[in-house]
Amino acid sequence: MTEAPLPSGTTRRRVGLRLQKPWFAWGARPTVSVDGVGQPAQWGAGTWVLPDEGSVEFAVFCINRSWRFGAASVRIDAASAAGAVLEYRAGALPFGAGSLVLRSS
Repeated sequence: MTEAPLPSGTTRRRVGLRLQKPWFAWGARPTVSVDGVGQPAQWGAGTWVLPDEGSVEFAVFCINRSWRFGAASVRIDAASAAGAVLEYRAGALPFGAGSLVLRSS
């Protein structure tokens, strides 16, 4: 049996995320994935909760009705997540990889 998640607000590990909307968005929406679990997101700045221990694979990609593009990922450990901000940009064209950079604040 797996452990139930803690109630909202009990985690101390958060990471900021800035999602920059590409010029060619054509209705595309960003999706954030933390250890393979996808969650819809919105363009702009936000905060994401991470597990309190261990490292996680943090990924972002864009998706519209026709295709998925701009995938980028980074592994984050507990030490680097404190006060950090991730910045995501899709590629210059609506295909290929995007970039996800971890910056300390």
